[in-house]
Amino acid sequence: MYILQPKHYRIIVLEKRKEVYITRRIPEPAFSMLASRYHVLVHDDRRPPTRQELKRDVRNKSGILCTLSDRIDKELMCQAGPNLKVISSYSTGHDHIDIPEATKRLIAVATTGDVLAEATADLTFALILAISRKLVQADRYLRTGSWKEGWSPDLFLGYDVYGSTLGIIGLGRIGLAVAQRARGFKMNIIYHNRNRIDAKLESKAGVKYVGMNELIESSDFLTIHASLNKDSFHIIDSHKLRKMKKNAFLVNTARGAMVKESDLAEALQNGWIAGAALDTYGHEPLKRSNRLVSLSNVILLPHIGSATFNTRRNMSRVAAQNLINVLEGIPPIYPVNIYRHVSGRYQGTKD
Repeated sequence: MYILQPKHYRIIVLEKRKEVYITRRIPEPAFSMLASRYHVLVHDDRRPPTRQELKRDVRNKSGILCTLSDRIDKELMCQAGPNLKVISSYSTGHDHIDIPEATKRLIAVATTGDVLAEATADLTFALILAISRKLVQADRYLRTGSWKEGWSPDLFLGYDVYGSTLGIIGLGRIGLAVAQRARGFKMNIIYHNRNRIDAKLESKAGVKYVGMNELIESSDFLTIHASLNKDSFHIIDSHKLRKMKKNAFLVNTARGAMVKESDLAEALQNGWIAGAALDTYGHEPLKRSNRLVSLSNVILLPHIGSATFNTRRNMSRVAAQNLINVLEGIPPIYPVNIYRHVSGRYQGTKD
């Protein structure tokens, strides 16, 4: 853009403001942070954009702030064009983004990292308590007018959480936060990771490392907190469900694709395990035709693990700051791939 100043006849060249795209209506302060620096296009709707809307709106954008509902693949990166420098996801997971393709194109990818850990751990433990004590069933029983006899000695008998064994698949930040809560219930905490954590951290967290088979067979409550990859896809299937205790419960607040839902439905119907509580699914939203929906021994939540006011605001702030950092030549707070700034370019991969 050129501005002619008549008095001095000088031409001042103003740099064109970068354009960024926010794919969903998300809480502040992300929009305000970005709008103060760049031209911002927002898909101002509660629903996710369609594929065609995504392809249209990413054109010529320098940055994309997306959610886990948006598939950001090679086709979309090509559509965005050479200006695209950063994809910042309003999530802790990043399997919806083609990381190798982004790295190949020197596009930085970032997430909200550990910001949602405590909120997700809270929900995980809420599910452990709710499924073991049949709280959802009991609430429905009362609301539908079925409670007619007052107190009864055998009404909605459940299972103890206090003193039971908690098995954790994936002892990262969320897994550790769940373990911290479990210690208050005097639970015996065992875990399995691809890589065992430091012995001092194990002692501090009050956890014991075991093999996967022992974890599956010994847990009264088995909770998943691993990241989704080719090794963890359908990590819980019929083979492992058959090995669990008949009075055990499965909890998943990580990624839905780690549980083979058809196998879980079979396990719940046939009494292989006592129950399950899920917040995520292989395909979202969960269809009413899914076999799990008709079962009474499973709690189904609509992916609300991080749904607290403070957590979602912090996620918004971090997602925006990741995008700003990259466009201003600074490494993002929570990088996924490109993380080291050298001579104005990002090099190397974290994974």
